[in-house]
Amino acid sequence: MKLQQLRYIWEVARHNLNVSQTAESLYTSQPGISKQIRALEDELGVEIFSRNGKHLTHVTPAGEAVLKVAGEILQRVESIRQLAQEFRDENKGSLSIATTHTQARYALPPTIQRFIARYPDVSLHMHQGTPMQIAEMAAEGKVDFAIATEALDLFDALLMMPCYRWNRSIVVPHGHPLTQLPRLTLEQVSRYPIVTYVFGFTGRSQLDDAFNAERLKPRVVFTATDADVIKTYVRLGFGIGIVASMAYDPLQDRDLVALDASALFEPSITRIGFRRGTFLRRYMYDFMQFFAPHLSRDLVDRAVACKSREEVEALFAQLVLPEH
Repeated sequence: MKLQQLRYIWEVARHNLNVSQTAESLYTSQPGISKQIRALEDELGVEIFSRNGKHLTHVTPAGEAVLKVAGEILQRVESIRQLAQEFRDENKGSLSIATTHTQARYALPPTIQRFIARYPDVSLHMHQGTPMQIAEMAAEGKVDFAIATEALDLFDALLMMPCYRWNRSIVVPHGHPLTQLPRLTLEQVSRYPIVTYVFGFTGRSQLDDAFNAERLKPRVVFTATDADVIKTYVRLGFGIGIVASMAYDPLQDRDLVALDASALFEPSITRIGFRRGTFLRRYMYDFMQFFAPHLSRDLVDRAVACKSREEVEALFAQLVLPEH
């Protein structure tokens, strides 16, 4: 059994059983990959992939088990490479992050600026996506860190740690009737068409839960994944906007008014996470602490030692998170 064979079956599965695409991504030949997969199956005595002629159709039950272990082995190999790199030069390497537009645009810039100043020889790569895409990229090892707020059930394969709490603001044009009220209520907000985040994105579930608890049915007329897009359509008169408070810039958005809605909605928690078994280099620990100062190396290591999500939650239960 060769490590190369394990990489081939892992990559074929990751490319939806398309051997041609896999060969292109690995800069090798399609027949070469097929031959090595067959050789591995012959050695193991089981089929990893079912076939229809020359085409792979699905992963067999035995193949699922083999792929799970193969993924763990490949992750260990990558950890060995990272370990060696750490001893060769702890200040060089690369760091890739998957997150949402809101985090990339409004929360991360100070952290990125500080990190680059501290580690100029570490190349930094940012990937934006939906919570599902972020979870997949991190689980498959395409990125080192995932930073997200919603859909924790998508991140079962990752160790997720809380970073900060945040809440929402209602953004409206100057002179809007809501700006004249002494105190906002959900009932008043529900009277107007709403422009906000797509469900399952950037704390949207807390928004829905708040209206449901009051038995109100908000009229959401437009949704987007990008706070800047939401504000654009508020300006066009589509409705009132509900966005993360951090997404309102008093200078750039001076044509809009931000009304604090923290009394209306439960705060959301943004988390950072990585695959279990990941070898964390010094600059990775530093990045996490730059982003969330309470995430010291000691606390992160204690979280890594936890056996379940419940243990991780208990570890951070008494921690007062910063507000963003």
